[in-house]
Amino acid sequence: MFDVVVVGSANVDLVASTTRLPLTGETLMATAYSEHAGGKGLNQAIACARMGARTAFIGCVGNDASGEMLRETLKQESVDISQLTTVDAPTGRAFITVDDAGSNTIVVIAGANSYVGHIGFDIPPTRIVLSQLEIPLSAVTSAFKHARSIGAMTVLNPAPAIFLPTDFLKLCDIAIPNETESVALGGAQALRNAGIATVITTLGQNGAEICNEETVTLVAPHVVTAVDTVGAGDAFIGAFCADLAHGSSIAQAVALACVAGAIATTVHGAVPSLPTRAMLERIY
Repeated sequence: MFDVVVVGSANVDLVASTTRLPLTGETLMATAYSEHAGGKGLNQAIACARMGARTAFIGCVGNDASGEMLRETLKQESVDISQLTTVDAPTGRAFITVDDAGSNTIVVIAGANSYVGHIGFDIPPTRIVLSQLEIPLSAVTSAFKHARSIGAMTVLNPAPAIFLPTDFLKLCDIAIPNETESVALGGAQALRNAGIATVITTLGQNGAEICNEETVTLVAPHVVTAVDTVGAGDAFIGAFCADLAHGSSIAQAVALACVAGAIATTVHGAVPSLPTRAMLERIY
């Protein structure tokens, strides 16, 4: 049995570093450039695996060198990729700008990710099914229905925020938006009212908020000096799901996840920043 099965996106991140984020219509010269494996699904799968969770990834990559690179990256992280499908489309891309304060802007091109769900997949025995919204909503819906049928917990990272039907929200046990996504979706209480038992809102340098059973609990942040916030949310979610699968309570898992998310901001790039359990145990 797996601890976490991730159904999601896999991208190549093209990252430009700048002194500040550009204004509308402005051209800036980058101070540095790098390319990394990325995509919320891939990032979160690797984050789970680095935290010691038995992890599988279900998704699509293109029939190109980038797709092969992403496949090899997941293999090297001991993530099961038996249902990672190669399709006749370009591998997904994310164009990212990061400024000197660690803030970022991201534009995603779905590419092969838009094919997830077009080819059938099976959810293997697992404790948690985790998904995001960089793949078609129909694929996430199918994954969560499968999860419910095998008794697995469903965790949704509603990113990017889009309109979500009530029937879909009722398939989600836990939702983890950031502040911007929470506002776009009507707030944590609105998501609770739609049928989600627990809503965990990540608050960046202010920690996180747990909303469940009509109570709201604030979880303190782990204070660091951030250089790049790309991947911080994925580190949080991966650590949370791995710890929850290993038997921790929601509050315990969120506390650990706050540390993981903070540590991720001290390293440039998404996958390079994702901490291991050994790293967190030295701190937490």
